[in-house]
Amino acid sequence: MILNLLDVPNGTVRWYDGGPADAPISAMWHHGTPNVGEPPVPLLEASAARGIRWLGFDRPDYGGSTAVDGRGVSDAADLAARVADAAGVDTFAAVGHSGGGPHALACAALLGDRVTSVVSISGLAPFDAKGLDWFAGMHPGGAKELRAAMHGPSNLHTLLAASEFDPEMFTPADTLALAGEWSWFNGIAAEGVSRGLGSMTADDVAYVKEWGFSLDTIASPALFVHGTDDRIVPLSHGRWNAVATPGAVLWERPGDGHISVMSAGVEILDWLVGTLA
Repeated sequence: MILNLLDVPNGTVRWYDGGPADAPISAMWHHGTPNVGEPPVPLLEASAARGIRWLGFDRPDYGGSTAVDGRGVSDAADLAARVADAAGVDTFAAVGHSGGGPHALACAALLGDRVTSVVSISGLAPFDAKGLDWFAGMHPGGAKELRAAMHGPSNLHTLLAASEFDPEMFTPADTLALAGEWSWFNGIAAEGVSRGLGSMTADDVAYVKEWGFSLDTIASPALFVHGTDDRIVPLSHGRWNAVATPGAVLWERPGDGHISVMSAGVEILDWLVGTLA
């Protein structure tokens, strides 16, 4: 994995290059909250075998990227385009997990033909999603956090600073995944808060604001993957997103939680390849 720094109008973005420059397919990873933008290492070998080059970047105030006040979900599209330009990539798939899901969808909605396909794994639905009880089924700690975000960054930051980790947000399947194949998440989550809680605060506030685009404008092939037992982002979010996005496909993963759903990773890679066949 090669790490790079890119100058952008609001500072610097750290981005990642996880594959050969001559790979026929490029995919842009959008990380969750709080993570950094390293593409999914457990999938790199399978990706290389399929001719997929992974790119990714730290959102503002994460990892090696400069903080940006008041950023929104839609801002990810411009950053993704700049990273792709720096990598010499014209078109790419946008793939996001958890909080990265909305940011991947932003790319698909706002970058047009440049995005060949989009995948949202365990991703949130828009806060203003009509007919969706947004907090229903959400782990109490996560719901409390996002309700605090509705009242602004200062209120949320205070709550986060006083919060303690509750392992009950994860299912037994998640816990096994975090101890095994997907232990990679532990490292990127630790780095995600290494500079403090500002990045996490900015993400949460962005999720409960207007996203700056509509899912019904997405024209590229779209896949939503969601575990039926997800306690962090309930399945209802994935279902709503799939209905709202034209022609979208929904994979409901029985028994999977927020992390264990990543066991579908190789199948997702095959879907990405299939969209270009």
